[in-house]
Amino acid sequence: MMELIAQNMAPIMFASLIIFLLIGYPVAFSLAANGLMFFFIGVLLSPYSGGSINLAWPLLHALPDNFYGSRVMSNDTLLAIPFFTFMGIVLERSGMAEDLLDTIGQLFGPIRGGLAYAVIFVGALLAATTGVVAASVIAMGLISLPIMLRYGYDRRLASGVIAASGTLAQIIPPSLVLIVLADQLGRSVGDMYAGALIPGLVLTGLYALYILIMSIVRPASVPALPLEARTLGHGVLSLLAALLVTLVVSYAAYRYLAPAHGDNADILGATAGVLFIYVVAIADKRLNFNMMSRLAQQVIIVLIPPLALIFLVLGTIFLGIATPTEGGAMGSVGALIMAAAKGRLSLDVVKQALTSTTRLSSFVLFILIGARVFSLTFYGVNGHIWVEHLLTSLPGGEVGFLIGVNMLVFFLAFFLDFFELAFIIVPLLAPAADKLGIDLIWFGVLLGVNMQTSFMHPPFGFALFYLRSVAARVPYLDRITGKQIAPVTTGQIYWGAVPFVCIQVIMIGLTIAFPQMVMHYKGTVVDPGTIDYKVPEVPGLSPLGTPPADGGTAPAAPAAPDLSQPPSFGDTPPAKPAAPQPDLSQPPSFN
Repeated sequence: MMELIAQNMAPIMFASLIIFLLIGYPVAFSLAANGLMFFFIGVLLSPYSGGSINLAWPLLHALPDNFYGSRVMSNDTLLAIPFFTFMGIVLERSGMAEDLLDTIGQLFGPIRGGLAYAVIFVGALLAATTGVVAASVIAMGLISLPIMLRYGYDRRLASGVIAASGTLAQIIPPSLVLIVLADQLGRSVGDMYAGALIPGLVLTGLYALYILIMSIVRPASVPALPLEARTLGHGVLSLLAALLVTLVVSYAAYRYLAPAHGDNADILGATAGVLFIYVVAIADKRLNFNMMSRLAQQVIIVLIPPLALIFLVLGTIFLGIATPTEGGAMGSVGALIMAAAKGRLSLDVVKQALTSTTRLSSFVLFILIGARVFSLTFYGVNGHIWVEHLLTSLPGGEVGFLIGVNMLVFFLAFFLDFFELAFIIVPLLAPAADKLGIDLIWFGVLLGVNMQTSFMHPPFGFALFYLRSVAARVPYLDRITGKQIAPVTTGQIYWGAVPFVCIQVIMIGLTIAFPQMVMHYKGTVVDPGTIDYKVPEVPGLSPLGTPPADGGTAPAAPAAPDLSQPPSFGDTPPAKPAAPQPDLSQPPSFN
């Protein structure tokens, strides 16, 4: 019996951790306690294991090095987490979400599903600036949900689109979970961001496609805004004219800057065009020139600052100018500047942002420390080998492995948070994926899309909880129409999330089927078979000893060099007299 337990310590340890978590113990303490408890048991059962347990008491001395070494306290990659968290919270307090939702809602309002499109578009923008799911879902739930209910949107669809759009912050850079995945997989955060960008945009497009289908199949569930609700009036043509002017100015600036700045001229030209139209829009609004419509003014003034912040953060990372940590620091400064420009930067806002940042960073740090204790014991009982053999023996090879792993993560996401999945499950899956030859950036993006579902399905869908906390629980009177609005039930929120969870599962399949969506981060891959080698022709010589092409007689080869003499490099020095031959009949003399 002791031998059976000792030789199966790894699956017993993993099952015990799942039980601890399901009982409800905090994750960090469950990991650490489980690791220490099984370390003690493993040391006692080591003589019965037949060599499968490699644990001894001196091994505990490695824990301080694990805590203070490059994996936890000295990990520069994890510094990006507090920076991006602080940036997101400051932007959320600055009122950027309210301005974006109001402006984009007015822009898309005249078409069916316009408010839903606005929520998706703003969700993508907030994901690229804040990277915090809670901030996005709460802001859109407070602002957009009452407006969507006011004008007759289906409650389930309205709830689902708000919750799903908020979770885009987990796959569109600068996502916090992508930082953690890159760290756990031992890959560059910049590569992970570059690989996740296209799948994030495709997922955003799939959400919009679903709204388009609903507007055709069930138009009453996604009505357009009535005329009296369009407070910014018309002005799409004015906006298109402003866009055309921006393109003209950008092209002119590019042509002017190209001789001096080369490859950077296109970025500098685009920057000049955007700054020009932004200054014109502000001047037109402040000085009442009335060159633009109110809608065009508002769209330009509201959209350009967050887009500039996105370029400041992601653009500098993708161009190789800044590391993700430096990009997060610049983003934090940019968020403070934007909040100050709106007049909403105060000491109280900074205190709230610092408090929330410290809380989340401490949460991540404690989980990581607990994970190091757990992994020390788990590796000591050869748990990594057990997991590797279990996963690499799945039928179907690489595709079978990916399908099986994604099914496992999808199931565990019902009970575990994305941070918990990243710190517990990913380190066990990565060696098996690497052994099968799977690109770990592609693997990490797949897991990121999958972990996004952990926010969307019960019983621990945090996006659903966030929306539940701000959605109306009792009937209320609408302040605009004066009509009584029925509350949103928990069942409607859960059922509204189901189509979007299915869309996320479809996105997982698309990422497996079309890996180039992620693999583009490597740049252009050169096929060695297409390389054409050209050997320069030397006059008088024929390739590979063949006769000359003109049929003539090849020139005679030069005479072979005399290897008995030293080589000559120009003027030959006078010959030295030959040394006398020694008399070998006499003993040598050393005088």
